[in-house]
Amino acid sequence: IPSPKYNAYRNKMEFSFGDEKKDGELALGMHKKGSRYDIVNVTDCKIVDSDFTKILGLTLDFFKNRGTDYFHKNTHTGFLRHLLIRRSEYTKELLICLVTTSSFFFVEDPNSLIDKSEMGKAEIELVMEWCSFIRDETAKAGLNGSIEGILHIKNDSYADAVINQGTTVLYGRDFIIEKLNGLDFKITPFSFFQTNSEGAEVLYNIAEKYLGDTRGKTVFDLYSGTGTIAQLLASASEKVYGVEIVKEAVEAAIQNAENNGIKNCEFIVGDVLKIVDTLGFKPDIIVLDPPR
Repeated sequence: IPSPKYNAYRNKMEFSFGDEKKDGELALGMHKKGSRYDIVNVTDCKIVDSDFTKILGLTLDFFKNRGTDYFHKNTHTGFLRHLLIRRSEYTKELLICLVTTSSFFFVEDPNSLIDKSEMGKAEIELVMEWCSFIRDETAKAGLNGSIEGILHIKNDSYADAVINQGTTVLYGRDFIIEKLNGLDFKITPFSFFQTNSEGAEVLYNIAEKYLGDTRGKTVFDLYSGTGTIAQLLASASEKVYGVEIVKEAVEAAIQNAENNGIKNCEFIVGDVLKIVDTLGFKPDIIVLDPPR
């Protein structure tokens, strides 16, 4: 059963700052295959909407022109880390997140008495300038969708991953709304959501057919994320329990269910392998959508 879309289907991307070769110009894109360090500039990615490419290109030009350095994995110095973009397939809303360290010259020194956890004035001004630049230039260039939020995320960890150590809303709000099978889902920067929205609808509809008649039955949605499957099954079930270890995702699931007027879903924060044994009863049906 194919995805309804083969091109421009992906609703979330995490792009990395770096360079294409040692000591080269600033790059913003994807990791080169087989390399931990080299970043390949992305100028025409086929699996995302052209809005992603425009925002990425503008961001790269902005920081290139200002000579801003990226975070170096070996020396733990530098500022720019990632650009995270989320897009709703059905509402066309966009959420843009710039991920940086807390300082242009960030370096963690356990013997230093200087607190680098707070952003300096120059760093804050640069981030705000980038936000205004993105809004102004995308308005000139034109987008297929609409920017609903621009965020700054601070990450001083050594891990090469988007880790939230503090989020500031620079413009708009910190979420977008996606629609699946007539229901609304609030998606925040770190919410889990299937990366192909139209493909997700196909997937969930097939799962629902396999489940058959769920009237009067109790359903466990394990690894429930933002509660998408749980809410899609709720209307035909007696009760649905969603279990998810990520607190932010559970909070979003509760809010989504409330917004959709769903009363028979209960979402629980915790490790699936531990929580299911504490509930004290057995479900009629279990749906599993575990992380890979």
